[in-house]
Amino acid sequence: MRNYDLTPLYRSAIGFDRLAQMAEHAASNKGNSGYPPYNIELLGENRYRITMAVAGFTMEELEITSEGEKLLVKGTKAESKEERQYLYQGIAERGFERTFQLADYVTVVGANLENGLLDVDLVREIPEALKPRTIEINTSRPLDAKR
Repeated sequence: MRNYDLTPLYRSAIGFDRLAQMAEHAASNKGNSGYPPYNIELLGENRYRITMAVAGFTMEELEITSEGEKLLVKGTKAESKEERQYLYQGIAERGFERTFQLADYVTVVGANLENGLLDVDLVREIPEALKPRTIEINTSRPLDAKR
């Protein structure tokens, strides 16, 4: 894979430093194997769901951690006590770690495991102080305003 120098983007994009850092990180991310497969759904204006295919994992073998703007889903497969002899093994029974970068003000509100699918529900809650507000426009100047 080619290496891209994003330094010019840092110089010309004021206030978008974080965006450039995320693009640089995504370009250099080589450890992401694609296992387990997942979907990201938009459920509403500020509601999302990540669905991961974790067939063969029990609730005790899965761990979900949310810290800051990172969501980590980890699966640790318990050691099997019985010895099996496979003729063909197509079901992956390996552990995994999948990290998701969450946007600002996105929080995890719940998780559900059903039929081998792990659903992680997310909500984006923007604080009132950061929501757009309407500014009243006056037609006359205040008496103490100077030009």
